[in-house]
Amino acid sequence: MDPQQAFTRLVREQKETIYTVCYMFSNDPEQVSDLFQETLVNLWRGFKKFRQESSIRTYVWRIALNTCINADSKKKRRQRHETPYDMQQLESALFQSETEQTKQARMLHGRIKRLDFFDRAIVLLWLEDLSYEEIGAIVGISARNVGVRLFRIKEELKKASATEK
Repeated sequence: MDPQQAFTRLVREQKETIYTVCYMFSNDPEQVSDLFQETLVNLWRGFKKFRQESSIRTYVWRIALNTCINADSKKKRRQRHETPYDMQQLESALFQSETEQTKQARMLHGRIKRLDFFDRAIVLLWLEDLSYEEIGAIVGISARNVGVRLFRIKEELKKASATEK
């Protein structure tokens, strides 16, 4: 298979993962789209150099996370103020029905968004059912450290839940 066909297949198989990472790092649908496109560019640039020392899924996660983190850093350097965005509009587009499950998903998403980038990335990867070893490989820490961080993050999320009630 030629590189372009292999890359097209990769994008088709991993587009939900890429979108999930981008969405967790921005409230603005336009910025999510920009992050998605920038991630694709970065994946393409490094695709031929991918040595397959890790799984392709780990590679995609790492590129997507690094792209989002770098974009946020650039944005903070360029802008001193953030344009307000109507969160209600975004949530209504994502959660059309108002079921108990969507309310809980919205609350969890809101709590996760308040975490710092590193902790948000760990939670996101954990929610995707990646092993501690895979998470550690993506974010650059040991599997044991992943477990400790997840425990602390869960405690922080529980405290946030208790204060909201």
